[in-house]
Amino acid sequence: MWRTRRAAGACEVCRSFLSISCAGRGPFSPPRLHLLSRSIHLPHPPTLRPLRPQLRASSQPFSSLGHLPLRRWKLSPVRLNYQPRRHFWPARLAARLLRLRYLILGSAVGGGYTAKKTFDQWKDMIPDLSDYKWIVPDFVWQLDEYIDLEKLSKALPDSEALAKLLPDFDKLAGSFSLFKDFFSPGSSGETAFRATDASESDRQFKKVTDKEKVEQLQEELLRTQLKYQRILERLEKENKELRKLVLQRDDKGIHHRNLKKSLIDMYSEVLDVLSDYDASYNTQDHLPRVVVVGDQSAGKTSVLEMIAQARIFPRGSGEMMTRSPVKVTLSEGPHHVALFKDSSREFDLTKEEDLAALRREIELRMRKNVKEGYTVSPETISLNVKGPGLQRMVLVDLPGVINTVTAGMAPDTKETIFSISKAYMQNPNAIILCIQDGSVDAERSIVTDLVSQMDPHGKRTIFVLTKVDLAERNVASPSRIQQIIEGKLFPMKALGYFAVVTGKGNSSESIEAIRDYEEEFFQNSKLLKTSMLKAHQVTTRNLSLAVSDCFWKMVRESVEQQADCFKATRFNLETEWKNNYPRLRELDRNELFEKAKNEILDEVISLSQVTPKHWEEILQQMLWERVSTHVIENIYLPAAQTMNSGTFNTTVDIKLKQWTDKQLPTKAVEVAWETLQEEFSRFMTEPKGKEHDDIFDKLKQAVKEESIKRHKWNDFAEDSLRVIQHNALEDRSITDKQQWDAAIYFMEEALRGRLKDTETVLENMVGPDWKKRWVHWMGRTHEQSVHNETKNELERMLKCNEEHPAYLASDEITTVRKNLESRGVEVDPSLIKDTWHQVYRRHFLKTALTHCNLCRRGFYYYQRHFVDSELECNDVVLFWRIQRMLAITANTLRQQLTNTEVRRLEKNVKEVLEDFAEDGDKKVKLLTGKRVQLAEDLKKVREIQEKLDAFIEALHQEK
Repeated sequence: MWRTRRAAGACEVCRSFLSISCAGRGPFSPPRLHLLSRSIHLPHPPTLRPLRPQLRASSQPFSSLGHLPLRRWKLSPVRLNYQPRRHFWPARLAARLLRLRYLILGSAVGGGYTAKKTFDQWKDMIPDLSDYKWIVPDFVWQLDEYIDLEKLSKALPDSEALAKLLPDFDKLAGSFSLFKDFFSPGSSGETAFRATDASESDRQFKKVTDKEKVEQLQEELLRTQLKYQRILERLEKENKELRKLVLQRDDKGIHHRNLKKSLIDMYSEVLDVLSDYDASYNTQDHLPRVVVVGDQSAGKTSVLEMIAQARIFPRGSGEMMTRSPVKVTLSEGPHHVALFKDSSREFDLTKEEDLAALRREIELRMRKNVKEGYTVSPETISLNVKGPGLQRMVLVDLPGVINTVTAGMAPDTKETIFSISKAYMQNPNAIILCIQDGSVDAERSIVTDLVSQMDPHGKRTIFVLTKVDLAERNVASPSRIQQIIEGKLFPMKALGYFAVVTGKGNSSESIEAIRDYEEEFFQNSKLLKTSMLKAHQVTTRNLSLAVSDCFWKMVRESVEQQADCFKATRFNLETEWKNNYPRLRELDRNELFEKAKNEILDEVISLSQVTPKHWEEILQQMLWERVSTHVIENIYLPAAQTMNSGTFNTTVDIKLKQWTDKQLPTKAVEVAWETLQEEFSRFMTEPKGKEHDDIFDKLKQAVKEESIKRHKWNDFAEDSLRVIQHNALEDRSITDKQQWDAAIYFMEEALRGRLKDTETVLENMVGPDWKKRWVHWMGRTHEQSVHNETKNELERMLKCNEEHPAYLASDEITTVRKNLESRGVEVDPSLIKDTWHQVYRRHFLKTALTHCNLCRRGFYYYQRHFVDSELECNDVVLFWRIQRMLAITANTLRQQLTNTEVRRLEKNVKEVLEDFAEDGDKKVKLLTGKRVQLAEDLKKVREIQEKLDAFIEALHQEK
């Protein structure tokens, strides 16, 4: 019976000891156990009361990371339900009373001294657990209220495996034999005195070997703590798998409940909106972030990857890889995945090909953000990383601080990196994670001076010493590492100091391999065994816990104050809008763009509603304006000046054929495309009366130019036009008088236009006439006077021979020159030729107009094919052929426009609008003005305030 009770009591003591060891966490502070929040019920013998360790937490506030409130444990004494047998004989009762005094004496002398010494030894060996409250949250200290101990008991190893790890309870039970003899009926009082004498001799012996025992006990304690550390790590791994299964079930909707957005995701969205609103922090954005800063190649990226538990960043040996800030939002989820804010693709971080793709994507985004001529960019890349067991926080990885600008970098790279780092660190609520390379000399550090300027008192700085394995191997004095961790070497202060190892320098190492190497290093490190480093200051696991707790502490302290600031900003913006634009809606850039998009599409559709008659009139007019010079100068005048009907027709046919084969189809397509552009521009730019909003003018102009730039006319249009135009010019049969009169009218208009142009040239050549000289007090220059004398002489010659050919003979030029010289005017033969060309041209055009008027009655002769040498109207037929060709060409181009090109242009406009809709810079550039900016600010501030209010509400619910 006694053995059974002693064994049961020992089990209860073991359970209490196990609870205390798990809470103390040994030499390394493992991560918190994310267990299901229920109570544990360990089985115990029915004859014994279950032991329940009472946990009492000190409420003393902490002042720094090294002095945290001590968690004191008070173990309730073991109560054995022993009921001694009753003896009613007086002699037996007297004997028992006599033995009782020996028991009291022996217990007071021997047992009291031994217990006191054992307690002092254990007290000296147990590490100081003070000030751990900010690292380990409160619910871990209250296990009986938050942890489901029933499920933990199932996760504990079986009795056989536990028996190998726990002390030998048989030996422990033997220690109670002395007390058993005292209570046994046949024992004598001498046994107690012998026990007392034995304890005295043992005490003398222990004084001799006290130092050796202390060393042995320390080693034994370290081994025991390492065993419990492995047990807890295994339990943590199993718990992680269990939580992953639970999250997966929730994700699939097995429990039929709506999963709400996590706190950290809500908070990250607020930061993303703020970043879009004002990346330069002009809005006094003081929301907390964890800002990761450090010298180049100090290990910033490696620390971030250890916290995120994935190799997600591009790596390079000695090369600047982080070229723009990367905001990483860590949150818990069933799958270890990563995704960008502006993309729906999920990267599976458990697959190496997805990790490689993610690193390439981050590198491409960084290079895209960096503008030409720069090395780094202030634009932020937003990345979300989810996975089981990740600590919830928002980290911003900044480009590494450099001391020298090397070849290939922009000259202002150093200053740009400093300005980016200061912009993030000057936020009074930002947590600065200062990364320092432990393998290089501390005097080479640049970032520590920058951090000390931004946070001189170290109230929000956490210092991290990386590559401690290299430091321990290479540094001559290990005490230098201790000075760094204690904050005595660098001219900066910090809230906490940590030492980590982030791998062996091999970029292909996995996170699991790095974590194993880190734990193995610190288990064997002399820095830890010699107490140069404290247990809570090592490993990235402890760093992650500390940073997460600091982050949420800062968030809870500052988020409501920031929400109030944005409420005040919103009120000011709304008041300004009401005062300036009381009758307009508050449309931001996206809403204004959608409104402008609809207007532009409506205007493009209006092109299809233009009447065919309008298209043909415009096309015919523009085509004649483009070809009239060639028709008059290169076809009509050379043929008409031959003065022979047969030669005229032959010359016209040859020149028309050449013109149709080479120039006319191309000109026609150009004219059609320009006509479409002009009509499109007219619809886009003409005011719409009261509904016209000039805020869209720049956008419409840009859409018009880009759409026209992308549009290309159908390549087969020229070939079909060439055939149609050639057939139209081959026809010489005018069927009715109306067509004849229309051709004469067309010819007269063309010739009058040329005559007017010729007279203008002559007037500029000879100067103003007598009327203008008299009225406007204008005079002629010497050159104009010479031209005027030459013109008069040539006109007298033409009056003598009105049928003079188009060219002057050499003797005629000599005669004109001598006549002018006789009047004292010296002229050059080339001047005579130039003047003659214009004089004869005017004379010929006037004669042609007179002949055109005479041909009005010539249709009767033309229709009956009468040959009348006095009235030949071949020039009228030519102009009819040209006019008919213009009409047929305009009709063909109109059909191409309405059936094909307008639709293609509409498609181009839609593509341009879609491209502009995805380009935020285009919207900012094309939709400008105080009204747009005010509406944009008002929308963003409202969105920020709403998201902050939702986050604060969820934060209060989580408490």
